Amino acid sequence: MSRGVPEATPGRRAVEAWFAGRGWTPFDFQRQAWDAFAAGHSGLLHAPTGMGKTWAAWGGPAAAWIDVHGEGKPRRRAVAAAPLTVLWLTPLRALAGDTARALTEASEQLGLPWTVETRTGDTSASVKARQRDRLPTVLLTTPESLSVLLSHPGAAERFGTLASVVVDEWHELMGSKRGVQTQLCLARLRALRPGLPQWGVSATLGNLPEAMAVLLGPRDAAGGRLIEAARPRRVEITTLRPATMERFPWAGHLGLRMLPEVLEQIGAAGSTLLFTNTRSQAELWFQAILRARPDWIGRVAIHHGSVDREVRADVERMLRAGELACVVCTSSLDLGVDYTPVDQVIQVGSPKGVARLLQRAGRSGHRPDAVSRIVGVPTNAMELVEFAAARDAVAARRIESRPPTGRSMDVLVQHLVTIALGDGFDAEAMFAEVRSTHAYADLDAEAWRWALDFVTRGGACLEAYPQYRKVTVDEEGLHRVTQPAVARLHRPSIGTITSDGAVQVRVRGGRSLGTIEESFITRLHPGERFVFAGRVLELIGLREMTAEVRPARRKTGSVPRWNGGRSPLSTELAAVVREKLDAARRGLFEDPEMQCLRPILELQARWSVIPGREELLVERVQYRGCFHAFVFSFAGRLANEGLAALVAHRVTRRLPCSISATATDHGIELMSDEPFPAEAADWRGYLSGESLVEDLLGALNASQLARRHFREIARVACLVPQGLPGRPKSSRQLQASSELFFDVFSDFDPENHLLRQASQEVLERELEVQRIAGVLEACRGQHLRVVDCERFSPLAFPLYAERIRGQQLSSEDWVERVQRMVVQLETAAG
Repeated sequence: MSRGVPEATPGRRAVEAWFAGRGWTPFDFQRQAWDAFAAGHSGLLHAPTGMGKTWAAWGGPAAAWIDVHGEGKPRRRAVAAAPLTVLWLTPLRALAGDTARALTEASEQLGLPWTVETRTGDTSASVKARQRDRLPTVLLTTPESLSVLLSHPGAAERFGTLASVVVDEWHELMGSKRGVQTQLCLARLRALRPGLPQWGVSATLGNLPEAMAVLLGPRDAAGGRLIEAARPRRVEITTLRPATMERFPWAGHLGLRMLPEVLEQIGAAGSTLLFTNTRSQAELWFQAILRARPDWIGRVAIHHGSVDREVRADVERMLRAGELACVVCTSSLDLGVDYTPVDQVIQVGSPKGVARLLQRAGRSGHRPDAVSRIVGVPTNAMELVEFAAARDAVAARRIESRPPTGRSMDVLVQHLVTIALGDGFDAEAMFAEVRSTHAYADLDAEAWRWALDFVTRGGACLEAYPQYRKVTVDEEGLHRVTQPAVARLHRPSIGTITSDGAVQVRVRGGRSLGTIEESFITRLHPGERFVFAGRVLELIGLREMTAEVRPARRKTGSVPRWNGGRSPLSTELAAVVREKLDAARRGLFEDPEMQCLRPILELQARWSVIPGREELLVERVQYRGCFHAFVFSFAGRLANEGLAALVAHRVTRRLPCSISATATDHGIELMSDEPFPAEAADWRGYLSGESLVEDLLGALNASQLARRHFREIARVACLVPQGLPGRPKSSRQLQASSELFFDVFSDFDPENHLLRQASQEVLERELEVQRIAGVLEACRGQHLRVVDCERFSPLAFPLYAERIRGQQLSSEDWVERVQRMVVQLETAAG
């Protein structure tokens, strides 16, 4: 036991007895967590999905309460509820509800007079009003809802009895602005309750010490406790492979062709979660499954973030009750919801990351000693390499790190207005409080003065407009919000989640089906059909951010595309992919997936080379009067998009030609009317890390990219409120307003911190400049091979197919054109 904590306090005995009553034996990491909490520590719990992290975090506060107040009895009558004791932060509303049910049952069985409630965007206004007066004993909420609570006066009293904070699924929060918002909220709670124990709960994360440091802040990180499960969860990864494999793969060429094998896999299991990487894929697969097996209607459901929350709740209830054979889903079911009846997980398409694969695999066999099983379904041949690489990475515990988001001035100014709305703040004390977070530990006095000036005066440009003077300093020197209009507009805008305008989809005379992105629905005319929420719908009309629809008679329609659907290949998985190809280059095809790919890779070696681990391959091809260059960087789609623009820009500076560029996860294609250099020295110049940022900004319309990106920053900074509840602004209104601010700041306040942030985030988030820099640095030590090919190689063909996908095809369908090209290449291959 740590630091002299008694081995068997009454609370500890009660918790262990509750475990025994359920037939469980606590794991060592759970006991370590209870000991650490009893000793007053904060820290991070890390264990695979399904190992009992929730109970590790819950047992400490429960035992401590019993030690102070005495053992409880199973409740048979109403008793006075204990005040707020545990605050439980979760990234998902659904996860809050599921955890609340589990903690309620456990509290009742232990006889604790604890009330357990949730507070999310789905909570009714009446419950929220009651919670402002009296919080439950255990409150499960999201970072956004916690911020709203802090925006009401009386926070010191409201959180005065708080004994513990648990941040669930910390790995999902820490790499985003929601993680920054969480850090600021935790700093506020630490100021209200000095010494408050705070614990993060995490799975599938590579940079654990850094994750704990981000959670606890620089002041408390050194004394934090990092507690890990002693043994990893057993994960079984298999793949469905086609009986015959085309030697010239392209994106999507397998996909639904694997439907018969997938249906057989679903039919052989009791319950299946079928994950896709995008909502569009989920809609396609759901429709395809029901067309093939209409007898499964009612036993197959769809679940993704745009489906109406009540529909999602029904699906979750039926899944928990074992009433569904299959749920087609996206990341909306990635996180810790406990669905014990799930027998298997099917992953359609490469997971693109080791952590994501483990997270989804953990949805099956959601019990400590069970094996998690996941079946991979490739949507193109090269994804078989990624599944094989993922299996190796899991075995070697090579899990991706999640870098934390740094100083975000938009989140800071939002938080300052939020706290000023509540109890107000002293500027000096708040500066120290903000700097106690990892995100703002290096915030200097100049940036702090700018943030204060921005919320009190509107900054250098907006001081003439009263609506931007949101915060005033009262006679006691406290910064407060005194204007009711500021409160009315600010509270609905609290949060950092931004997206394209969400349009409500509502059946005429019926219920809402969910939301769809404005950029998709506004391209449709009344009478056109589209697939959504597992149905084929006909658009009647669009009015005030609501699309009125009716069921379509015809059963085909366009599939929406959501902007959040791109998941690039992770750096860790890309490295293992290169190792698999390197083994194939040496004639080693040890995995069944690599055996399946053997004819493709052997043809690649015949027509070109298979790139080794320390080798950078550039292929040159002339086809139909155009010259093509393929660079196989394996840097992931986002980084390759920036890399393609960079190399094209550098080539055109040396050669008088025009170039079009295409990128996938595995490489880039450049096409020109002039031949590309054949010398490796020329390509080393194009792939140099020198002047990276300057050349990248010169290659792209960086100002326009920053202008578009500024909408998100302006929204988070509450410069352009999204509107009042029930009256949201359209994305066009938000974009127009944010662009006006962008132009004003650019012309009259070029040192504005929000402008700087927009440029930095474009480089870091949209172009992944750090990953590009890593690729270019690796190029320095790699053997660069330039190979002239007579025709497109198997590795190059997917890039060619991706380029023509983006062309405006008139009389030819893209698939037909690609397939015709495949036939030509197969004939040449013999």
